Formats: sequence, structure tokens, C-alpha cells
Amino acid sequence: MSAGRLVTVAVALGERGYDVLVGEGASDELASLLATRVPAARQAAVVTDESVAAAPWFARVDPGLPYDVHTVAPGERAKTVAGAEALCRAFARSGLTRHDVVVAVGGGVVTDLAGFAAASYHRGTAYCTVATSLLCQVDAGIGGKTGVDLPEGKNLMGAFWQPVGVLCDTALLESMPAREWASGRGEMAKYTFLGAPDLPDLALEEQVARCAALKAAMVGVDEREGGRRVLLNYGHTLAHALEAVALDADVDLRHGEAVAIGLVYAALLARRLGRIGDERVAFHREVVGRFGLSPCLPDDLAEVEKKELLSYMARDKKASHDLAFVLDGPRGVELVHGVAPEDALGALEELACT
Repeated sequence: MSAGRLVTVAVALGERGYDVLVGEGASDELASLLATRVPAARQAAVVTDESVAAAPWFARVDPGLPYDVHTVAPGERAKTVAGAEALCRAFARSGLTRHDVVVAVGGGVVTDLAGFAAASYHRGTAYCTVATSLLCQVDAGIGGKTGVDLPEGKNLMGAFWQPVGVLCDTALLESMPAREWASGRGEMAKYTFLGAPDLPDLALEEQVARCAALKAAMVGVDEREGGRRVLLNYGHTLAHALEAVALDADVDLRHGEAVAIGLVYAALLARRLGRIGDERVAFHREVVGRFGLSPCLPDDLAEVEKKELLSYMARDKKASHDLAFVLDGPRGVELVHGVAPEDALGALEELACT
């Protein structure tokens, strides 16, 4: 349903439920949202990154409360335990209480980091998300998964902590760099296989709203990823491994770019396991291509040791002392445990582009 020109997507979690507002001007609803959802708040902590803070529109962000701005470095390297500690210490110095609110203004890195800091500060302080990237609007900002990276892997420390609301202002995407568009489109490609086969044909606002609705539906029935929500990790097992290796090697690889590669890899692995055929693999490549993404490893990572990627994938949060992947199959996309290492390595060999 819609409220004025905005589309409202409900995340149905009872007392922890909230709305995702999608459309041009959604960020203008911030003060109203906080007044309704956090009426006892007397102060806000606005967390953003340096690039967002420099945008001309950032000065118009208005939580309707006195607030301090806490700025972090852009990029995945900001998502650390030390980064979360620094935010919490800054909250304490500014006098933020557990009755106040944290406002995350940015993309997925900012919302992951600020959300985790909010979940930790005073054992849980309310937070709200103003999603400024396509990736954050279609996926990362919704669902309450917060966290930071460890040297051993991505998102290995975190908490489920639902926001009080998510504002997806599509007008804020107009100045987004091309690589950030690619990152968001990688997540969109994932949703094509999770219930939105017509997604590439829709207008931008429809795409964002459809992705938000699909994620909200999964979160509503499986908040803590004990069942169906794990399907949202389609393409992510290899993607997270690639991101970890890229971070170590100082290679610029965006999350959605890695997911696009991971989707094609998952299709190749599913074919090796006899779950799908050649036509379905070709369809994965087609979808990735329609979103303007490449299924190939970046040149800087083409020579990475396959066993190194395998070790990262074995530490994935879906694993239970085995290799586990979300894979396509005759019943659709589902979680598959007990994948043999030789099959996982074989699919990596098939992924190489010549």
C-alpha cells in the first residue's frame, strides 16, 4: 500500500515490526518517524560516512531532535570491532542514553556498523536507517542484521537488532557512483531468483519496493535466519569469501559485484551436483548480464588460491562443520549441507573466464 507518493512495506514482527518507506522524499519523514516510534528520545546520534556527509543534501537531514554527527571512513574497512567501540564511546561522550536514538545515514557499511553499535550501546538503543545506496535500499538496510567483520571473515560478529523504521529515498540515488549502482544491482539479481523474475523489467522505484517486500516477507516469518531467511544468502557464500580475500589484497571489489559472481558460481555448483541443467546455468548468466554485471573474477583475484577461498567458505555462517550453500534445484532455491570440497573446488575452476 502507499502513503501519498511513498510506498509503505511492512516488516511484520509484532512489537518489533516497522515500516520501510520507498520513494522520492522518504528521508523527509525522519522527524515524524522518530517522534512516533521513539517518543521518549531527547537526543539523536547521526552516524554517516565521509562521502555521505559531504553530499549537499546531508545538511537537510533532520531527526527533529538535538543531534551530534559521528562520521566514519567510507568502505568495508570501517566495519570493525574497533569502529563499533569508537562509536559507542562517542555516544557516551555526547550523553546519549538508552532512551535516545541512533540514526544511520548511509549504505550497507554504515547501517551494519551503526546498527551493531546501537545494539551494543546500553545493551540496546533504538536506531533508524536512512538508506542512501541502492544496496542498502533493496537489502542491507532491512531486516535487523547488524555486524562487523573479523580478520577471519565478513560479518562474523553481530546481532539481530531491528530498526524502528527504514527510509529509502530514491532521490538520493541520483548522484550515486557507477560502482555503487553495480553493487545494488548484484543484490537485485539475487531477488530475481527469489520470487521476482520480472525485476529487470521494472522501473527503479518498483524494483526497490519489490525487493523490500520480498525481504520483509522472509524476515517476518524467520527473523533470526533459522529457516527461510537463509535463502537471502543466495550467491553470498563465495561472495563473502571473495570480499575477504579482496580486502586482504587491497582489491576494490564491491559487495554486489561479488554477489553476481557468487550467483553464477552457485549455479555451476548446482549443476555439478545434478540439481539443475545447462539452461538454468545460462539463465543465471543472462540475469547477471541484464543487470550490467560480470560473472568473472576480477583480474586482480583471478590467480587467488582456490583452497583459500574454500577455507573462507567453510567458515560461512550457514556452515555446520561442513560446506553449506544456498543452491538452485528442482524445488527452487534451498539450503544444501554437506557439499564435498572437491565439488566446490571444481565449480571454482569452471568459474574461470577465458
